Amino acid sequence: MTLDEVEVTRMILNRFYREFSSSLETDVVIVGGGPSALVAARHLAKGGIRTVVFERKLSPGGGMWGGGMNFPVIVVQEEGREELIEVGVDVSDEGGGYYTADSVEAASKLIAAAVSAGARIFNAMTVEDVVIREGRIDGVVINWSAVDVAGLHVDPVMVRSKYVIDGTGHDCEVVRVVERKVGNLNTPSGKVEGESSMWSELAEKLTVENTIEVYPHLYVTGMACNAVMGAPRMGPIFGGMLLSGRRVAEMILEREGA
Repeated sequence: MTLDEVEVTRMILNRFYREFSSSLETDVVIVGGGPSALVAARHLAKGGIRTVVFERKLSPGGGMWGGGMNFPVIVVQEEGREELIEVGVDVSDEGGGYYTADSVEAASKLIAAAVSAGARIFNAMTVEDVVIREGRIDGVVINWSAVDVAGLHVDPVMVRSKYVIDGTGHDCEVVRVVERKVGNLNTPSGKVEGESSMWSELAEKLTVENTIEVYPHLYVTGMACNAVMGAPRMGPIFGGMLLSGRRVAEMILEREGA
């Protein structure tokens, strides 16, 4: 076989534009590719919901790769471990209701499982704005992350979706855009309440409880939930994150009758 570099380039471009073009109108856009977003993407795609994930960085997986303080180990509780076991992660019982897993294996398999279920992940793309029509979210505005980092003046493009999930973690970036532009969020003050200090036991529970529709057709998952609702952060304990991803998927699947 003789390799032709131009043919290689053409194949890359053709496949990318074929897949990107088919993703311009979708059911759900998930902003951020952390663990809760990946779990949500897998469950939604398995349920027949067209799901696209936009991840700002080169690698999806969020903070899971680094475990706790860059020790590649994560901790989950009884309720959360099933989401790891379902995708083939080796989970160790440490006793007392605690379970550990290798953070690199967990992140890798969550990514692979979401893609295998049919979710489409676009990396190195930043969501910089939202589209609002008739009082509800109607899509997102995206650009290359490199354009954002370089501060170049390059106009973005739009992707239409029925629902958007903010999985951007502590910064809850999508919700903050909506807060800035229209306000009137589904929170006690109508604004982002802000994340409080670490309290793992409470944060794990509230991450799931705070998985809500914060604005019409805009949902939150993972640490964005607690940041929006003023709840604590939890540190390198990931059960609540995984369960939040499952919960937001269930909410949309139920709404769609899937």
